[in-house]
Formats: sequence, C-alpha cells, structure tokens
Amino acid sequence: FQFLPRKFKIAITGSPNDRAVTKAHDIGLRMVRNPGGEPGFEVMVGGGLGRTPMIGMTVRDFLPEADLLPYVEAVLSVYNVLGRRDNKYKARIKITLHETGKDEITRMIEEEFLRLRPQFGGNDQKLLDDIREAFAPPAFRNAPIEAYDAFYTADPVFRAWADTNLTQHRNDQYAIVTVSLKAPGETPGDATSAQMRVIADLAETYGHSDLRISHEQNVILPHVHKSDLPALHAALVQAGLGTANVGLLSDIIACPGMDYCALATARSIPVAQELATHFEALKLEHEIGPLKIKISGCINACGHHHVGHIGILGLDRAGVENYQITLGGDGTEDAVIGEKTGPGFAYTEIVPAIERILRAYLGLRTEASETFLQAFKRVGMEPFKLALYESEGAQDAA
Repeated sequence: FQFLPRKFKIAITGSPNDRAVTKAHDIGLRMVRNPGGEPGFEVMVGGGLGRTPMIGMTVRDFLPEADLLPYVEAVLSVYNVLGRRDNKYKARIKITLHETGKDEITRMIEEEFLRLRPQFGGNDQKLLDDIREAFAPPAFRNAPIEAYDAFYTADPVFRAWADTNLTQHRNDQYAIVTVSLKAPGETPGDATSAQMRVIADLAETYGHSDLRISHEQNVILPHVHKSDLPALHAALVQAGLGTANVGLLSDIIACPGMDYCALATARSIPVAQELATHFEALKLEHEIGPLKIKISGCINACGHHHVGHIGILGLDRAGVENYQITLGGDGTEDAVIGEKTGPGFAYTEIVPAIERILRAYLGLRTEASETFLQAFKRVGMEPFKLALYESEGAQDAA
C-alpha cells in the first residue's frame, strides 16, 4: 500500500463520546461492545473534509477486536483497486464510496475480508503486551478529597476553572484536566517554551507523568487526584495557563492561516484573536455557553470548519480576504457538515457578523440550557440568515 491513490487517515475513539472526529476520516474506528460485553469496533469509511466534505458511513456495526487488522487491510485493498488516479481531487476514498455506493463498497470489503482472514496469523501478542505495558493505567492513590470540595465552594476563580476545564474521570477521586492554550488575544494552541516546561513539571508532579495533546489544540492531564487540583490550578495561573474557557466561545480551533502557511488564502489566527477579545469585552461567553468555533484559512479545512457549530472559512476573492460562515456543524458521534449561510464577509466584518449570529441565538433559545447547536437544529438556518444579512443591510443603509 505504498502507492495508494492518495493519502489515507485513520481515527480511533475509545469513548462513547467521539473525541477524534472519526466520521471525518477515511476510516473511523469507534470502540464498542456487543450485547455479550465483548469489545470490538464500529467501522466507518469515507469521511473527510477539505474541498469536498463528507461524513463517513458505517460499513460494520460490530467488528470483533481480533479481526481489526485483516478488516482494515480489506478496506485498503478495495480502495487501492477502485480509487481514482486520474484526478487528485477525486482520489480519496470518500469519492470512491460516493461513486461506487455504500452497498457495493461494503460487499467488496466483506468479500475481501473473508479472503484475507484465513491468511491472518493472529495478532503479535508480544507487541500487544508491550503496548499494554507502555500504556498501563497508573497506580491510582486512595486519598481524601474533602479539601477539593471545600476549595471549590470557597474560591470562585477556582470554581469557574473547575466547571469548564475538568472532565469526569472513571475514578471518582480523580479528574481529567484540560489545560487551555486559548487565553483571549493569544494565538490558539500556542505555548512558550517556559510554559511547556511548566506543564511537563506539573504532569510529573500531579499527573503520573502523563499528558496528551488534543486535536482541539489544548493539553490534557488525564489523571489528576482531586486533592491536587487547587495546587495545580495555582501553578497554571502563575504560568499564564489558567484560562477557564474549555468548550466555550474563545476555545477556538484555528489553523496557522496565511501568517504561517504557504497554502492559506486568508488569515485565521487574527480572526480567532479578535473574536476572543471582542466577546471577552462583552462578557457574553458564559451566557452563550457551549460553542465550537472552528476556523480554516483555505479549502483544505485543517481547522475543521465544516464541523464547527460556527465554521469560518477564509478565501481569496480577487486578492481580498473573504470569510464564509457555516452553521450547525458537529464533529462528535452525531457528526454533520455545517450549512453555508450565504455570501462571505470581509476581514473587518467577520467579528460583527459572528456577534449578530450569537445575539440572534440568545434571542431564539427557549431557555438558558438550550445550546447554540440545539437551537440551530430546532429553528433551522433562516432566523440566523435574517439576523446576519438583514442586520448587515440595515447597518450599511445607516
């Protein structure tokens, strides 16, 4: 498979909540269990973003864990035979799936899988044992957490951070900590060398020497005992890493854009910075609630704008930056491609345009707990287009 028609990406999630955007990859693998409790995979094929965004389709609801390698090889084999090599824009497996049809592709994959399976000698148990050892869970300690509860009640700054940046751990005495690299006004996903050393030291001290980098451009400490959280938070604040905004408006995904990327057709980073500082000044972020804004500086969609609740795509219109907006995208297990609102906006207009969308949402939602995405699914695009373009026309007339 060294000369596949084009590049090939595989994403895997082991959680009921898809944290890897598996449905936007050539192969998406979602770990599941069958009714008997045996582990396996839901297999999705044909996802992808870029100039032709598509959501992957499920070709196997349950694949036993032991069959993973021959099945993935079967998918690759079918793609290698059917994938187009006459046009690089039509060479990805998502186009092959679209042109051939899901039923026929599934039939061919299953047929190839049945041919390959008897030849498969089984998993390399030594390799699997080495992997399991390398990723073995840490030795969790058993210690009181009352100090955490008291600190949470007494300190509003810590409480705000805990509410946004902590995720429930399978061990009730622990928490999963997201270190936000999205301080308003800063470059999304950036950290200084000094901050990186601080994070590494904190992972050693409080996180069993384990840290992860998320596709959302933040750092994860997956195992922190709750009694250590106040000290961890204090150290993060001192290092300029205590921003409490995970999952909120300013937790923006942005590609490098024209500032750093030769492929880009527009800037991304300054748009993210201006959005974050603008809404910080308005003090609306917490009122707006959960929101995924994703920005790409060209049609290659490295910022995953297609699956943002609000997606922003920077384009070049006759030498001038122009930003197209999509609404209603979702990169989770319920993945969907966002809908285009209409004509794009100049660089100077994009932040006011996003404000009009979000003020419309605040007026449309039925209760404070209704998220932007829930409201969009309920009312559809038209009320947002009305707010976006009629308000723009009224402002131009004034």
